[in-house]
Amino acid sequence: MAKYERRLKGNFDELLNWIHKRITEGSISASYEDGSDVRSEQMRLAVRVYERYSWVGGNRVSLNVTLFGTGQDLFISAITSGGSQAVFFKINTLGEESFLGECRAAVEDYIRKSGTAQE
Repeated sequence: MAKYERRLKGNFDELLNWIHKRITEGSISASYEDGSDVRSEQMRLAVRVYERYSWVGGNRVSLNVTLFGTGQDLFISAITSGGSQAVFFKINTLGEESFLGECRAAVEDYIRKSGTAQE
């Protein structure tokens, strides 16, 4: 399991769409599995689950992206799982790190592109 979390300022829908596009177009085997959205007057929450084949590990790896926002204040948490063929402990987590790296790069690129202040 690998994890990336970040607080930032930005547009909720723009960031969510930016990440979705980067992940689904980042690998020919990447797929959007499912998602969930919750909204109130003051907050928004989106959960997205992606999956892709890891050539290095010879198996599938999943990525869970959670985006929380109140106005321009955003928090993203991305967690990968899978990617190991061992029975009792994890070995060869390169596929997870690589998948997570795509999400991390997408968020950092969004920050640079939008010029929004970071917390």
